[in-house]
Amino acid sequence: MKHTRESLVSIICECRKNGTGIVLRGADLSGLDLRGLDLRYADLQCADLRGADLSGLDLRGLDLRDADLRWADLRRTDLRWANLQCADLRGADLRWTDLRYADLQDANLRGANLRESDLRWTDLRWANLRGSDLRGADLDFAGYELSCKTIGIKADKRLVSQLLYHLCRMDVQDCPEWDELRNDGRIIDLANKSHVIDDYDLPEIEQTNAQEDK
Repeated sequence: MKHTRESLVSIICECRKNGTGIVLRGADLSGLDLRGLDLRYADLQCADLRGADLSGLDLRGLDLRDADLRWADLRRTDLRWANLQCADLRGADLRWTDLRYADLQDANLRGANLRESDLRWTDLRWANLRGSDLRGADLDFAGYELSCKTIGIKADKRLVSQLLYHLCRMDVQDCPEWDELRNDGRIIDLANKSHVIDDYDLPEIEQTNAQEDK
């Protein structure tokens, strides 16, 4: 059965009145304008939310496991602590979305727009991020996976400088090629533009002793 906004409002009101949980597991909510609805604590596991407009909603801690959120509008949505394991978020608009502490294990975010989203402490293990747009996103402390599933992401200076900073702080052994690159002034300059230096009181990158002794 495909729901309408009116039928959904009726279900929510009835559940709130009776003090019962809003169970929408497997419900067809595709294409609906859900803005302004109170979906707090709802069970949306396996729900069909393709193309639905959930922008600006408070969805903290919701069960969205295996939900189909392809092309959904999730701009500025609060998804902190939400369970999005195995959710299909291909092509979803997640700009300015708060995903702190969310569980996105095995989620499909291929081609998703995550610009300016807050992904701190988000679990992204095994998530497919190919072609996703992470420009301006905050990935501090996120479980970001280095695998074929994260190839081809769109990044910006913030993420590149952060990754370079971590690379430069590695104790790399038996790799003279990296020794030379690591001491390139351009690499050091870009790594030192990383926000982590000021945000977490970390030291700037300097040339290694081996390079200085040459």
